[in-house]
Amino acid sequence: MKNSKKEYKERPWLEFYDDEGIPSSIEYPDCSMVDMVMQSAEKWPDNIAYTYYGHKVTYKNFVRKIEKAARALKNYGVKEGDRVTICMPNTPEGITMVYAVNMVGAICNMVHPLSSEKELEYYIKVTDSKYVLVFDAVFDKIYRLRDSAQLERIIVVRPSDGLGFLKQKMYRLLHVKKVKLPSNDSRVVLWEDFIANSYFYQGNYHEERGGNDPAVILYSGGTTGAPKGVLLSNSNFNTLGVQCTTVIKQAVPGASILSILPLFHGFGLGVCIHTPLCKGMNCILIPAFSHKQFADIIKRNEPNFLCGVPTLYEALINTKLRPDDLKSVTAVICGGDALNQTLRDKVNSYLKSHGSNAKIRVGYGLTEATGATCLSPENSFKDGIIGAPFPDMYFKIVKNDTFKELPVGEEGEICISGPLIMMGYLDNDAETAQAIRIHDDGKVWLHTGDIGYLGEDGFIYFAQRLKRMIISSGYNIYPTHLESVINSHEAVLTSTVIGIDHHYKGQVPKAFIVLKPGYKAGKKIEREIRELLERNVPIYALPAAYEFRDKLPTTLVGKVAFKKLEEEEKAKK
Repeated sequence: MKNSKKEYKERPWLEFYDDEGIPSSIEYPDCSMVDMVMQSAEKWPDNIAYTYYGHKVTYKNFVRKIEKAARALKNYGVKEGDRVTICMPNTPEGITMVYAVNMVGAICNMVHPLSSEKELEYYIKVTDSKYVLVFDAVFDKIYRLRDSAQLERIIVVRPSDGLGFLKQKMYRLLHVKKVKLPSNDSRVVLWEDFIANSYFYQGNYHEERGGNDPAVILYSGGTTGAPKGVLLSNSNFNTLGVQCTTVIKQAVPGASILSILPLFHGFGLGVCIHTPLCKGMNCILIPAFSHKQFADIIKRNEPNFLCGVPTLYEALINTKLRPDDLKSVTAVICGGDALNQTLRDKVNSYLKSHGSNAKIRVGYGLTEATGATCLSPENSFKDGIIGAPFPDMYFKIVKNDTFKELPVGEEGEICISGPLIMMGYLDNDAETAQAIRIHDDGKVWLHTGDIGYLGEDGFIYFAQRLKRMIISSGYNIYPTHLESVINSHEAVLTSTVIGIDHHYKGQVPKAFIVLKPGYKAGKKIEREIRELLERNVPIYALPAAYEFRDKLPTTLVGKVAFKKLEEEEKAKK
């Protein structure tokens, strides 16, 4: 059905959708996330749901694993509405637990395994989570929180658990170093024992949940940089799955995607795991990415989809592959940070010279909008383009701190409306009210804190971030959060953190510190500040450099002129 003139005016990108045969609106299922996976299993039972180091599991067997884990959760007392913390990389146990938690009507609390102990304590306590699934490498951090967080059960996964039987035996023979677990604490259970205990529960384990029920908590700094739980519904994720597989024509049953982006990341869970599982696709699970292993990963798995941040593609173009090693690749998506034209051209040239006809496309999204909302055309690229919003999504550009919509070509804050918008920040009405607002048109709009504009061609363009944020290898790092930790040291008067260029990660943090009178800069204080940060922020957010100064440059109104520090750093190159 043809769109009205009013719709074309509100969403000028619909002309592109008309050309591509993409509908402007879609009907979405009113069900849980796990119901979508079960529907895939009914349609494509023998398709591969995931591959883990060569071990393949079909959809019908994946659903059986989810059901066993759901029964085990019920056996250990998990109830509808409970929060279960999942502190895992991309492994079969991690994704199985996501859907098992969803099946019993509980809520997944997704946290980064490299988070500091202090952060983990906050994530667990703020959600009142009594159950934790954790990778054995970071078990000690969780175990130290068992009493303060009043944990009832810690389920521990070993790296070999998701492998086939023979590969498990080989792994355990070759990897003799094991994490020592307490033998006399009933709160700690290994994954294999957790699953075995599922047989003791024979009652109902599949709670009926609708699209509007909460499903997942992810974490974001929002506009202030302080960590906040982003509450997302079943509908948020299911909508994303339907939209992505409608817009991306190569997303067909049986296709495979390299699932490198982590499941505790909105883009990772939403685009790289749930979306393919909604369409009968194969998720090739990569728990830890190493650019040294990239060539082997591609040769061994022959993926159809590559999906990652710019640093992944920097690694790709520096990978030694044979001329036809990328012939399987049909779609390439980049998100998490801006993609410049130089890198885009290099990636496209590399794809073509190694057997693929795909061209890299740029996606845009944020955790508060389920990780992805917009995608550029495959055959059109200009610097800053983020393309056409997904069906049923509305974008507009407003003057900062107002609801006033700006004309074509004029930069302002990007606002988004539609079914991907979060339910809100967890137990934080004040922050939710700042981020989500009802405009004069009656729609609910998410204020992103990003600056962009609507182009003459009807596409959306990204210009810069309104909020202070450093993006390092696709991870968001908030300077104000680092500064608050640094400033808590007794010797520190003030500090400012900026992002400095890095050849591979894009940017890394650098801290500028002014000490109180009577304290002298040196290795001892720097070590103390570094150790303080290590206890309070994740490893990926630690500053790469520290510089002590007598004073910091300020603006006319007395605020630290962090942009001047950024200019000074660029001038050093």
